[in-house]
Amino acid sequence: MLRVTDLYDLSHSLAGEWLAGFTYPHEALEGIADCIRRLGAGLDPKEYHSPAEAVWIHKTATVAPSAAITGPCIIGPGSEVRHCAYIRGSALVGAECVVGNSTELKNVILFDRVQVPHYNYVGDSILGYRAHMGAGSITSNVKSDRQPVVLRDGQERLPTQRKKIGALIGDHVEVGCNAVLNPGTILGRGASVYPTASVRGTVPENHIHKLDGSVVKRS
Repeated sequence: MLRVTDLYDLSHSLAGEWLAGFTYPHEALEGIADCIRRLGAGLDPKEYHSPAEAVWIHKTATVAPSAAITGPCIIGPGSEVRHCAYIRGSALVGAECVVGNSTELKNVILFDRVQVPHYNYVGDSILGYRAHMGAGSITSNVKSDRQPVVLRDGQERLPTQRKKIGALIGDHVEVGCNAVLNPGTILGRGASVYPTASVRGTVPENHIHKLDGSVVKRS
C-alpha cells in the first residue's frame, strides 16, 4: 500500500509538514479543514488577503468574479481560479495551480502546480505536485452501496472506516479526459490513465492504466 512519502514530495505544499505525520494519505482527509485554518492564521497579511471568513487568497493569484469560494480555503501564489469554479470548503490550493471553469473542489489538497482545468470534480482527495486531470475527469468519492472504502494494492487490503475517499494521486500523474477515478483509487508517481477509463485500486509508479483495465509499465 502506497504511503505518503511514496506518493508526494512534501516540499511542494504548505501542508507538507502536517502530512508527514501520517503513514497513509487517506488518514489526512479528516483533518484538512483544521489544517487549513491553522495555516491560514499564520499567513502574512501583506501577501494574502482574506475576502471572507477562513478564506486566504495570495495577492498574485487570479480569481474570476464568477467563482464561488467557501472557507476554509487557501489559494496559493500565482494560482488561477477560472470562470464558475466552485470551491465549497476545505480546499488547500498550492502555488501556480489551475482550478478551471466549472471545476468543483471539496475537502482536497492540491500540491503546487496541479491542474484541474476543465469540468472536473475533485472531492476528498489529495493531488501531488504537477498532477494533471484532463477535461471532464472526476474523482468518485462515495461507493454506490455507501459502505466504507477499502483501499486495494494487489492482494493487499486496507479498511479505512471512511465512507468518503476520492483519489490519492501522486506527483506528476496524468489523468486522461473523462476518466473516472473510483473511490479509493491510488495513482503512483508518474502514472497515467487513458481517457474515459474507469480506475479502481492502485496503479503503481510509472505505470499506465489502459482503457481495457490492463496496467503496464511505462517503457
